[in-house]
Amino acid sequence: MNLWQRIIGKKHTTAPVDFHGVVTDMHSHLIPGIDDGASDMAMVLEILELMSKLGYKKVITTPHIMSDLYCNTATIIRKGEAEVQEAIQKAGIPIEFSAAAEYLIDEGFSKHIEAKELLTIGDNFVLVELPYFSPPPNLKTVLFELQLAGFKVILAHPERYSYWHNHFSVLEDLKDRSIYFQVNIISLSGYYSEKIRKISERLIEADMIDFLGTDLHSLQYFNLIEKTRQEPLLQKLLNSGKLKNPSL
Repeated sequence: MNLWQRIIGKKHTTAPVDFHGVVTDMHSHLIPGIDDGASDMAMVLEILELMSKLGYKKVITTPHIMSDLYCNTATIIRKGEAEVQEAIQKAGIPIEFSAAAEYLIDEGFSKHIEAKELLTIGDNFVLVELPYFSPPPNLKTVLFELQLAGFKVILAHPERYSYWHNHFSVLEDLKDRSIYFQVNIISLSGYYSEKIRKISERLIEADMIDFLGTDLHSLQYFNLIEKTRQEPLLQKLLNSGKLKNPSL
């Protein structure tokens, strides 16, 4: 029996949560064919229908933008956004849909700041992610440049950057620099690893989580989210009153 089988096999005492109070999901990959997310429009519509039933009223999807892999532009993303919106309207799914982006802070990221072409969420929030093998050497400089340009920075899934697992003070320093944190729902279950679950718990206990995201890529991800709905840690975060998702 692997770790995930042990996790989903354990007994829960809490009722499954819904996401009416969250209102908005602000991290997903639901424009078909432009990154590693949903493969086709039928999958997108099925996922959005399921999200609506869970209580979500709004989805701001965030396709990857990476210099060497997913070279998406605002034009590509806006075209996909319009196509999904049209499909939602035809399908009659009661959910609001729009798009921004998830930017990898890599060697090509600064050009987006200089061009002032960043796709934003809500009140000028920008969603960024980091490489998984090591943090960018110029991270603090880039974050400062973003803030100086008037953007509010959301760091996607800080719990998943293993190079900080034994250096929690780095995460505390980022919070001191007014960086917002977004945790992935399935991180709270231990799906990625027990260490990631524990870091998620520590971030929640320290009131450092600002946004909750699905990071949905496919129906498989949705199935994992469904299995996480009974996790006490998720319920604790939803009941904390700290989440800013409803303001988006």
